[in-house]
Amino acid sequence: MRQKIIAQGAEAKIYLIKDKVVKDRISKKYRLRELDNKIRRRRTKAEAKLLTKASKIILCPKPLADPGSGRMIHMPYVDGLKLSNELNNFELKKQKEICKQIGESVSKLHNNNIIHGDLTTSNMIYKNGEVYFIDFGLGFISRKFEDKAVDIHVLKQALEAKHFENWEVLFKEFEKAYKTKNKEAETVFERLKKVEKRGRYKH
Repeated sequence: MRQKIIAQGAEAKIYLIKDKVVKDRISKKYRLRELDNKIRRRRTKAEAKLLTKASKIILCPKPLADPGSGRMIHMPYVDGLKLSNELNNFELKKQKEICKQIGESVSKLHNNNIIHGDLTTSNMIYKNGEVYFIDFGLGFISRKFEDKAVDIHVLKQALEAKHFENWEVLFKEFEKAYKTKNKEAETVFERLKKVEKRGRYKH
């Protein structure tokens, strides 16, 4: 069966096979083989479980089957535009609409104590006017305001770095949308201020 690698990071290779995506966790040579296999299986199972839960709340690819004791996740391919590449090409009005969608979706995740772990526009696909979230490999479950604030902090940094021309306007759009969907939003954003302050004075 024909397959091609469409993405590769430190943790995994992503293959496209027809209309399906397969995420295969990369072996770490510095770990004992038995331990490495155990860690990869555990992380794969945890990510698949998180994706399944998130797919009931927001737009994201739902695993096609339980990975069981395997180290691969099989998912439907979301054939759209990667926002890290395309967001800047849209008119500002559309950029704001997209960030509103992002804010609403992240708020829903946080309402259900799902932390994405890598909230950047590289992990968002725009298809048919809607934003899909991908790659929950660093995600986890947490009720802590700190973890939710850090999640947002990562997004804010990504907007500032990759979409710097309008990042402040876009983040405000995100914040406004997040706050309309999340009762704990004020506390989360207060914690965000502390996270940012800690980052500035760390060195």
